[in-house]
Parts: sequence; structure tokens; C-alpha cells
Amino acid sequence: MLTFGIIGGGMIADFHAKAILAMEKGELGAIYARNLGKGTALGEKYNCKSYNDLDEFLADSSIDIVTIATPSGAHLKPTIAAAKAGKHVICEKPLEVTPDRIKQMIEVCDNYGVILAGIFNRRFNPAVTALKKAIDSGRFGTLTLCDAYVKWYRTQEYYDSGAWRGTWELDGGGALMNQSIHTIDQLIYLAGNITRLSASTTCLIHEGIEVEDTAVAILEFESGARGVIQGATSCWSSSGHPAEVHICGSEGSVFMTDESFRVWDFKTPNSEDDYIKNNLMNGTEQGLGANDPNAINFEGHLKNFEDVVEAVEQSRAPLVTGEEGLKAVRVIDAIYRSAKQNGVWINL
Repeated sequence: MLTFGIIGGGMIADFHAKAILAMEKGELGAIYARNLGKGTALGEKYNCKSYNDLDEFLADSSIDIVTIATPSGAHLKPTIAAAKAGKHVICEKPLEVTPDRIKQMIEVCDNYGVILAGIFNRRFNPAVTALKKAIDSGRFGTLTLCDAYVKWYRTQEYYDSGAWRGTWELDGGGALMNQSIHTIDQLIYLAGNITRLSASTTCLIHEGIEVEDTAVAILEFESGARGVIQGATSCWSSSGHPAEVHICGSEGSVFMTDESFRVWDFKTPNSEDDYIKNNLMNGTEQGLGANDPNAINFEGHLKNFEDVVEAVEQSRAPLVTGEEGLKAVRVIDAIYRSAKQNGVWINL
């Protein structure tokens, strides 16, 4: 049994605590928050120690793994401190707000011999596993079009609720870096590396934020496939649109919506198709977290955390390494650079 400590005192820290308490091979030992009141309240809620001094928290010898649940642009410093204290690190998405800062995190964790893992919880759902297997086994033939769509909505009150929201320094971006990054990671994980892109971003409906609420990018993949990314927090819906990944090729097409499929269609059927169609086809048009960031279950986080525990026990790399966590941020960073230069093509 490995003991977890959480760095952060907000909604995400609370979410991490719930996932850890549901684990079989992990337990929650302590929470650190700069805000004494928030840390104390979470400690009491989850019956664990609480600290508001980071050095004291990291000196707690009972803690094996630290999860980082601070704002996106405040991940680097606690990661460095945790690595130097010999703690394995699981960090919320994005790992940091620039590729250079993530590379520093990877380097320091390598130097101190600890695991750095990212949180891309959507990689762990059964639909992604099934789709990844279909791609890797060649069922699509030649990949042709591979796309990611996140047409979500956030209220003005959402951005006004925290001074860090919608800032380049601490949010690292808008609809792409904060909301769409999970789906962008899925696209890269499934379809392979993106080699070139052209993009446009804008802020259409929100006030007082520095970043985009609407973005589009045209993609070229290492495989030769083409595709698009659409990411927004400007698309109102009464129930919230699901995030979608579309993978199409010369031999098949699959449209994945959140954790299931609305299209699963191959030229050559096989024995696994019946299971997919009976168990993983989409029955709702309501998106997970599309309108309400609190409306997301912690099942993916639980599996993400369990994978890291097994990685520690087996002395192997986790599924979402620092290098894997870097990929989506590198793509988003390239989108921002392209958009600032009126859509110039950027090579990755």
C-alpha cells in the first residue's frame, strides 16, 4: 500500500482525494495547501493530516506519491520540490503551460530517480482501449482523416470565479489548454504524432480573459493523414456536447463520443465488433463535463493513479509519462504560435 499526499486546496484537490480513497493499493496520508483554512477543511473531511508548509509536508516520510492539483502554471515548482524530496509525482493536466517548463519537470524527476506521471484520465476508458487496439492492429488500413472536437460551454462566472482562470501565466491558455487538452491527447495517442499545423484562435463571448474561447487548427500527421482540432468554451448547449474523436481510414471509420462510440464501422468485421456494439455504443448526447466541470466522475483518475502505483511496484514507466504529457502541450503551443502569426504553418 502506497501513501499519497495532495498539493492543492481547491476543487481538483478534493477530486483527487475522492479517487485516492477509492483505490485498493493507495491511501491518502496528507494534504498541503497554502491556504490554511482550505487545507484544514480537506484534512478534516478526508481524515488525514494537513499542512500549510510545503517543506514540512514533503518531509513527511510516510508519503510515497504526491499529486499536484494547483493551477496549471504553478506545477513546476512543487514538482521540483517533490522530486528533490524523493517523492513520485502525479501532475494534473497540463503538466505545465509551456513545453520548456515540462522539460524541466522531466529532467529533475529523472535526475532524482522518481516517476513523473501526467493525468490524462480519458486514456483509461474502455472505448479508448478498444479504439487503440483497432488502430494498432491495422483495421483502418491507411489513416486518412483524424479529428478532435470539443464544443463546450463555460459561463462568464466560471472565468470570474478565480483570478488565475483565463490567464496566460497560470491557465496557460483557454479552451485548448484547459478544456480540450484531454481530447487532443487522445487524438495524438490514437492517431500518432502531428508534424505540421495551421491555426486560428479568438475570444468571442467572454470578457476579461487573456486567452481564447474558440479555436480551430488544420493538422498533418506523421502517418500522412490530415485532420482538424476544434476547441471551444463558447458553444452553448442545454445539456453539453460530448467531446469527440473521429478516426477514419481506407478500411474503417470510428466516431468516439466521450467514453463510447456513435460510429463503429469496418469494411472487414471481426469477432470483437459485437461486443463493441452491445456494450460501448453511445446512448446519450450529453457531454461529460461539457457545461459543468464538476460533472465528471473520478473513475479515470482512479485508473490513472492505480497505473502509477503499479509502475512504482513493477519498476516500469506509467502509461502517461512526462514525455507523453508533453505531446499535447507541444501541439497546443504550436497552435498558439500559428494563430499569433495569422495561421502560418508550424512544424513540430
